[in-house]
Amino acid sequence: MDGDVRRPARVLIVDDSEDSREVLRVRFDATGYETTCACDGAEALRLVAESPPDVIVLDVMMPRIDGHEVARRLKADRSLPFIPIIMQTALDEVERKVEGLTAGADDYVTKPVEFVELEARVRAMLRIKALQDALQRRESELESANARLSELAVSDPLTGLDNRRRLDERFREMFEHAVRLREPLAVAMFDLDRFKQANDDFGHRAGDEMLRQIGSVLRTSMREIDRVGRYGGEEFLVLLPGTPLDAAVTFAERARLRVAAHRFSFEGRDFQATISCGVAAWPDPRLLNRDELLQAADDALYVAKRTGRDRVVRYASAEFTANVRNFHDQHGSGAPAGGGFAIGPR
Repeated sequence: MDGDVRRPARVLIVDDSEDSREVLRVRFDATGYETTCACDGAEALRLVAESPPDVIVLDVMMPRIDGHEVARRLKADRSLPFIPIIMQTALDEVERKVEGLTAGADDYVTKPVEFVELEARVRAMLRIKALQDALQRRESELESANARLSELAVSDPLTGLDNRRRLDERFREMFEHAVRLREPLAVAMFDLDRFKQANDDFGHRAGDEMLRQIGSVLRTSMREIDRVGRYGGEEFLVLLPGTPLDAAVTFAERARLRVAAHRFSFEGRDFQATISCGVAAWPDPRLLNRDELLQAADDALYVAKRTGRDRVVRYASAEFTANVRNFHDQHGSGAPAGGGFAIGPR
């Protein structure tokens, strides 16, 4: 009864005989039930769809849609809650009772109906319904809890964005799709500039709020098919399926400008922040797999940090190549050409 023990149980009486309906209605009303009546199967189906009762007393022998068909349709409707059906018939034959129970009836009474017996069966069915409803509520709560746990397992608790595990799964799926269909796939790696200094100046709680708000800015800057997540620390990764390098750089620059223009607020204090970004895209003859694609974006991010911050650098651009050459000149040829920088402070 929807968890409300104070509400009287609602009984739907379905019978093509007006006299039979009225007799049962008066008796149920006098016993404290809330009754509704239907004169045929079609009206019964409509009333149940509008407001499911707690129990149905259903006549078998009715024109057009008989009680067996009404029971079959109601039990097949997955949108309805569990509704006990008590069938009543003038035929006291085992075969007909079996047919009714097979159609979906939960109990059976034979006409002429002894109301004391019928009301006792209604009470029994309501007890079963209460147990069934409680079970369904617990199952629903368990499903919700499991869904929440599943979501927490792949979500960053601070920003609510995808975590690294989910991003890695999405990245693998997107890269396999891109290779299969020969479609472009771009990745943009963002990093909050001077985050340690921000934590020192404003406190770690303010730093957390900066990360949350930057995540929100990035999320509102991208398309529905794109994915953004916190990749670690103050680093965010955006996956851009079907996006060539030029378009990815345009997106990254737009996101960078939005962060720079955003005024962060925390406990009455306002402050600003900037982000740096490295962008890479597949297909590229220098990038043979998704690990190399991700490394290329991270290397481009390193160049953005190394050359002033608050900027976007694309992989394999003239600026990128010049910094790679300069890095090799200073540190020798130990790093692979075009990637694998030793990341310094950001």
